[in-house]
Amino acid sequence: MVHIDHVTGREAFVDELALLLEIAGGLGERDLLAASRCRGWTVADTLTHVHLGLQEMLLGLVSATDAAPTVDAASYWSQAPASNDDETSDTDHVRFVRLITSAYGRPSGGIRHLAVTGRTVMRAATRLPATNLDFQGHVIATGDFFATWAVELAVHHLDLGPELTLASPTPGSRALTRQTVEELAGGAFPRDVPETDVILIGTGRLPVPPDDRLAGLTLPAFG
Repeated sequence: MVHIDHVTGREAFVDELALLLEIAGGLGERDLLAASRCRGWTVADTLTHVHLGLQEMLLGLVSATDAAPTVDAASYWSQAPASNDDETSDTDHVRFVRLITSAYGRPSGGIRHLAVTGRTVMRAATRLPATNLDFQGHVIATGDFFATWAVELAVHHLDLGPELTLASPTPGSRALTRQTVEELAGGAFPRDVPETDVILIGTGRLPVPPDDRLAGLTLPAFG
């Protein structure tokens, strides 16, 4: 189990979101059309996906509950959220995101909307007291909730980079992502494996290397 305290989770999330918004705002139109690590998505598409996630996150931020948590910062990732459509598939979401991105006259149009939503989420996050939240059919403590979103943002931050030279995710978000990956994998990666590689391997973005020290781990941990 991974339980993250309210302040640690919130700070990691807010810092990573602020950095990601800064990076997104500095990308040119051609940069936004570069390939991402998400199959079928450009950089702009990946940021559209992040935007949709932040909009959903707002629903969690206003859904405090007295119920006891049912998931923590790691187990949240092992339970897919409930769907209203039994026939939906992963490729449906890929196409849906691409359609939203293409609806803008220019790729940067979506970035402007992302910035507005992102700033709103940061304000709401900083005002939320420690509590439990009802989100996606789960109950989760706020520290763990913020930690899952710090992980979400750090992973998609790295997804932007195969064709672009970008700053790394924040130390706080990287640390939480590594902790989450190792908890779900059932053990720690060797310390000489770079932190970014741990994240990319643990989320299926990079293939598992032929290293006997990884034999006992369950990889990829999540994606």
